[in-house]
Amino acid sequence: MTDFSDLLDYSHSVAGGYVKSCGPIAALAGLKEFILNLGKTLPPEYREIKEGVWVHEQATIAPTAFIGAPAIICRGAEIRHCAFIRCSAIVGENCVVGNSTEIKNAVLFDGVQVPHYNYVGDSILGYKSHLGAGAITSNVKADKSPVCIGRGQDKICTGLKKLGAIVGDFVEVGCNCVLNPGTVIGRNTSVYPLTSLRGVYPAGSIVKATNEIVKRTNNG
Repeated sequence: MTDFSDLLDYSHSVAGGYVKSCGPIAALAGLKEFILNLGKTLPPEYREIKEGVWVHEQATIAPTAFIGAPAIICRGAEIRHCAFIRCSAIVGENCVVGNSTEIKNAVLFDGVQVPHYNYVGDSILGYKSHLGAGAITSNVKADKSPVCIGRGQDKICTGLKKLGAIVGDFVEVGCNCVLNPGTVIGRNTSVYPLTSLRGVYPAGSIVKATNEIVKRTNNG
C-alpha cells in the first residue's frame, strides 16, 4: 500500500501525470511550483481571474468564497459560500468545496466532495472521494516531528513536517472523522463517523472504529 500504486486513477486529474511521475509525497512538496507552471499552459477556457488563480469558465464560484494563489479550479467545480481555498490547490472537475471548507496545498481529483466544514491540508483526495461534514485531515504532529506513513517497521519517513492524508478513489469518510498526519486510505473504503484514523488502511474495507476493520462484501 505504501507505494501508492493502487490508490489513484491518474487520468482523473489535471495533475495526474505529475502525481504519478514523482509520487504523492514529492508531488505535495512541489505543488506550488507545479501549479504556477501548469497554469500558464492551460487552454483558453481557463481565465486567470487574478494573478496565479486560473478558473474554468464552467466552474461556479460563490461571491463569498476566497481563492488564494496559486490555484486551479477545473470545469464544473462548485466553490460554495464561504469556502476558503488558501493556496496551492487544484480542485478537479465537478468537485464540490462547501461552506467553511478550507483547502491548502492539496490536490482534489475529479468528482471529490468536501461540502461541509472540512479541512484538507497537504493532502491528496482521489477520484469521487467524499468527506462527510466536519471530517478533517490533520497535517501536523503534536511534537512537530516529520510525518511517517505506516506502522512499526513498515513505514515511510517522509521528512515532511506537514502531511495530511492520501485518500484513494471512491473513499467515503463519515462525519467528524479525523485523518491524522500520514493517513493512507485504500480505494473503495468506507469509514464510520467519529473515527480517528492513523496509518494505512487496505482497499475495499469498512472501518467501523479505529481498530475495527472488516473486508467489504458485495452488499456492504
